[in-house]
Amino acid sequence: MKKDFDIVRVELGPDSYDIVIGSGALDSLTGFVSGKKYSRSALIITDTNVGPLYADRVKALLAAAGITAAVATIPAGEASKSLMVAEEVYTTAIEAGLDRHSPVIALGGGVVGDLSGFIAATYMRGVPFIQIPTSLLADVDSSVGGKVAVNHRLGKNLIGAFYQPDAVFIDLDCLKTLPAREISTGLGEIVKYGIISDAAMFDYLEENAEAVKALDTEAVRHLIIRSCEIKADVVSRDEKEGGLRRILNFGHTMAHAVEKEAGYGCYNHGEAVAIGMVCAAHISAALKLADEALLGRIEKLCRQLDLPTRVENCTVDKMYEDIFHDKKTVNGVVSWVLTPCPGETAIKNDVPEAIVRAAMTYCCA
Repeated sequence: MKKDFDIVRVELGPDSYDIVIGSGALDSLTGFVSGKKYSRSALIITDTNVGPLYADRVKALLAAAGITAAVATIPAGEASKSLMVAEEVYTTAIEAGLDRHSPVIALGGGVVGDLSGFIAATYMRGVPFIQIPTSLLADVDSSVGGKVAVNHRLGKNLIGAFYQPDAVFIDLDCLKTLPAREISTGLGEIVKYGIISDAAMFDYLEENAEAVKALDTEAVRHLIIRSCEIKADVVSRDEKEGGLRRILNFGHTMAHAVEKEAGYGCYNHGEAVAIGMVCAAHISAALKLADEALLGRIEKLCRQLDLPTRVENCTVDKMYEDIFHDKKTVNGVVSWVLTPCPGETAIKNDVPEAIVRAAMTYCCA
């Protein structure tokens, strides 16, 4: 790898892999696949937004390594993360002659990455998988850690697997084509990392919010690297969410309810997570785990980063019902990831219904 690329290692024994981060990181793809014993056929899965920008370039990089790639282009948006769309992609893979050693390359944001990983995990009982995230959200969240899934009409990410990629290539140049809203939604997950694991990172975000929103090169690079380091450390110690990995779900319990009730696509994932973090902070304060000042800091930072702190067109009754259908709810018990202060978390599975409903009410516009 070039010396100006940063490498974050995800240590998982035989399933370990590198996250390559830097401007031009995508150009490392040819050398990487040349060193693998892949078949000469591959499948690039992308969407209608990203495909026109980068699919031909990725095909050329693979061709330079002697690999011919078919391209499956799905409609952009959360609705494509479905079994129906997956079946169409399986058909493309079969028609392209992919075998057990043919790599699937995810080229896009979180929807593409999750769907592609699900395809890779299940096609011929598992084929090689490479992540090329093109959104800030995918850079720091869905491309790392091996959680792949599709949605069901009754809930988000209910059908899936743990399936690690062979590598992740985060090319910072791809961020230049993102609209402002996509930058903000990625920042929602970055704020989460500061809250659950790194108080200094949370302070940095507060002090540099404008530079971060403006995609200052060094600020964004620092935050992506630090986010990947935190997630890599957590995943390395708890790959399949037996304990520690649950802290990555801070803000997500309510976020998934927000996404479902508002209608998938109404709120981007990071936007829903921002609302969910406010809910979790409200619960933390109500349980006397944290003081009210922390709730204010989280709300203020989210607003500075153009993230919502309130949800519209959702009812507390419906959202409260939804949390019991979340995949992390076991035997009807909801485990809430809460925070006493930035850098620390607490897991509570006995939060009274009244406190949860009060927090949800606070988050409703």
